[in-house]
Amino acid sequence: MTEPHPSGGYILEELSVGMTAEKLVTVTEERIRRFAEASDDFNPLHMDEAFASKTAYRGRIAHGLLSASFGSAVVGTILPGAGAIYLGQTLNFHKPVRIGDVVSARVTVASIDEAAARVVLRCDAFVEGELIMDGEATVRVPRRRRPSKAP
Repeated sequence: MTEPHPSGGYILEELSVGMTAEKLVTVTEERIRRFAEASDDFNPLHMDEAFASKTAYRGRIAHGLLSASFGSAVVGTILPGAGAIYLGQTLNFHKPVRIGDVVSARVTVASIDEAAARVVLRCDAFVEGELIMDGEATVRVPRRRRPSKAP
């Protein structure tokens, strides 16, 4: 597992295909409430147990994008870390996430385009070892600065 870089972020030249980082996050009532407030998504499937209990999910589930945001946290704080800019993201949701679940968000460097300073990251999330979400993120990563030329 890749640890956060001491500077806060990896530069392009420090990355290699296969580097992997992971973050464990517990889904709580408070996280769901705050995400609903931040996103303005108050779908009763996420907020109202009485409503959600009558759906195919038989109870409340977390917002899919809340789970996706845990992968974003890995990208922004561990791999590549500070300075990485999201350019795109694909997501596939496989299973619902519920209050009390511990989500393991994992990011792996899949490819590096040195000319464009872009990196494709494989993004997977698991609950108790079961895949709940996967996809790919494309991010721009800072590169090493070239020394300035002497006058």
